[in-house]
Amino acid sequence: MPPLTSVLLASVLKPLDDTRMFGKFGRTLASRPELTVHVAGRRAPRPDNAPANLHTHELLAGSRLSLGRLVAQWRYWRLLKTLKPRLVIVHAPELLPLTLLWRSLGPGRHFLYDVRENYALNILTQQVYPGWLRRTLAGLVRRIETTAARRAAQIILAERSYADELPFTTEEHTVILENKYQPQPGESVPTQARALPEPSEPLRLLYSGTISKLNGVFEAIGFTQKLREQWPAAHLTIIGFCQQPEVLAHLQAIVAADPGITLIGGAELVPHARIVAEIQRSHLGLLPYQRHPSSARCMPTKLFEYLANGLPILTPPAALWTEVVEAQQAGMIVRFRPPLENSNFVERLRARVFYPHGASKDALWTSEAPKLWHIVDSLV
Repeated sequence: MPPLTSVLLASVLKPLDDTRMFGKFGRTLASRPELTVHVAGRRAPRPDNAPANLHTHELLAGSRLSLGRLVAQWRYWRLLKTLKPRLVIVHAPELLPLTLLWRSLGPGRHFLYDVRENYALNILTQQVYPGWLRRTLAGLVRRIETTAARRAAQIILAERSYADELPFTTEEHTVILENKYQPQPGESVPTQARALPEPSEPLRLLYSGTISKLNGVFEAIGFTQKLREQWPAAHLTIIGFCQQPEVLAHLQAIVAADPGITLIGGAELVPHARIVAEIQRSHLGLLPYQRHPSSARCMPTKLFEYLANGLPILTPPAALWTEVVEAQQAGMIVRFRPPLENSNFVERLRARVFYPHGASKDALWTSEAPKLWHIVDSLV
């Protein structure tokens, strides 16, 4: 069998500089110069510091609801035929049918399926699609995933909980690679938490990542506005992409009327390096997620980013990640709805010592990269 020299990682909606597909999987594999790594996804600038053997290919330039998603299938098939990879890592279920066809047409072809969400559950519960369509779509996605799981060289799960939730996973055929933090080349990760400013000085709060009602963007706003009663110069930065036009319009109206809120991105994707820069200049990171079946058992990527950078975290009670935050003394438990019922919040906040043992090394991708290499090396 010829040596493994070419690997293709692909998604339709994830940007070309996606933190998991490009920043973690792509950079890890490209660390071996004998491998040529190709990343295919949604249009985004190629990171300036990308290694020479890590290439990008655009599958989608338009919105998620455009006809471009059909064109993306053709572009993906053309890449499979042109690049002739020995290994494909699929990061989106909509690319599984063509991947299965590609695998069946030649010997020595392998693919891994990286399960980043419980897609069927999301379709059923998040009310993105009309009610009459949800059950049909969810059933279709689950059937495709089940078929692909039987033929994949390995199933990769981004969340530990998926091992129990997804019926097509088996212990011997599944590996968990969590969304831990991968520093940029040359980036020095802080070893200690930054000190909070005086109450008379600006306090920088951060909401980063996907902007949505479900992820609590309006809870973050309400919390910040209430906090100003105790900390007048509290300022909220919201950075990320919002794919729901009605949510974005409402958010933009709020930001326009409140100079204490800054919106970065919103209508367009934000390079991850810009998000990291905001994490490193902020004082508090907010995790104001609403309780929902699709996220109740998931560990947000931003949690690992905040932990690795020593950013103190405010998280709601009874969340899965509360135990992690408390164990590392990385933050405080607060109620975002209704916000700040306690009048002594600032006093309690300033009395806490965050990250007494330094920023979390357990939140770094270095613990996950060897697992990826173990899978890849087993296919050579």
